[in-house]
Amino acid sequence: MIHFGKIFFIIMMTFVFIACTNKGYVKEESVFVVFKTPALKYADLGFIYENNEEMEIEIYSSGQPLMTLEISKTNVCMSLLECMDKKSFNTQVLSKWYPDELIEEIFRGKPIFKGEGLSRKRNGFTQKIKDSYKYNIRYNVFYKETIFRDTINNILIKVKRIRS
Repeated sequence: MIHFGKIFFIIMMTFVFIACTNKGYVKEESVFVVFKTPALKYADLGFIYENNEEMEIEIYSSGQPLMTLEISKTNVCMSLLECMDKKSFNTQVLSKWYPDELIEEIFRGKPIFKGEGLSRKRNGFTQKIKDSYKYNIRYNVFYKETIFRDTINNILIKVKRIRS
């Protein structure tokens, strides 16, 4: 019976270590994130972990995890909401008019809406995208800062990378 207890303990510890391993993220950045929508409001320090397939954004407050956002090729999982496909995430959290890949492109600092209204600058780019009554977007990506603002839908997503 003692051997069974040791074996059980070893198996349980193996599961704990496997569950706690990272998902193979190749890039980790310290960031200050502002995430304001009519449904949610967060602003604090955190981390972005990413690889080619997915990314995870963690926002902390007083050293405690406040919100986690996991973005894969097809889904978005938020600590306060169940996992959902990107279209449902846009409908519930952002705007139903946005393309599915918008949230991932913002956090990766890539052009949105397939580059519509893109104006290249020395250290990045700006996009102005407007569709009456649907969205009025100004999106800036410069060196270490990304700012997405939609004045019609009252959305602000700001990501400022912090030098480590």
